Amino acid sequence: MYIPNINKMTDKARIVAFMKRFSFATLITSKDDFPIATHIPFVIKEENDQFVLLSHVARQNEQWKGIEDNPVLVIFSEPHAYISPTHYEKELNVPTWNYLAVHAYGRGQLITEQEELALLLESTIDNYEASYQEQWNRLPEKYKTGLMMGIVGFKIEVTEIQAKEKLSQNKTRSEQQNIVATLSASTDSNERITGEFMQENLERP
Repeated sequence: MYIPNINKMTDKARIVAFMKRFSFATLITSKDDFPIATHIPFVIKEENDQFVLLSHVARQNEQWKGIEDNPVLVIFSEPHAYISPTHYEKELNVPTWNYLAVHAYGRGQLITEQEELALLLESTIDNYEASYQEQWNRLPEKYKTGLMMGIVGFKIEVTEIQAKEKLSQNKTRSEQQNIVATLSASTDSNERITGEFMQENLERP
């Protein structure tokens, strides 16, 4: 991902928080030099100072067959907003787009043991709807086993992270404040969230 120095995210805690908040991400692999993508939720963990991404796909989705063959890419993104040049102090300007994104590269490993797969599903439940755990525990083991036979779990050990926040950092403070005010008042949730991130940047020392 092309990242000018002014747009680099380097704070590990902020990157992890972003990935966890926007954890419905895009898994990208390749087969025979052809890119393949699946949109799935991830559980983000840290093991021995390393990021680990956990998820699963339907067994009928044959992308899982290539997860261990080559490096994989997972893209975390969501908040973005069109930025009108009307916010700028000078007329010599053009529209642009503000956004945040994290690209996580790594090596995939399939989860083949049923016990490990069960733990993966429980981690996913805890991450997205902990209150459902009680209902899940009451389900018949035969039913849960049948479900697990229809999926393939995997984990990705992240080897490189590229994180970008393009939030008008190259503009004056007053111009950034104008943009924040407009985005914060928007009825579009993506624009409001982008405004939140811009405001956080303005408040940071």
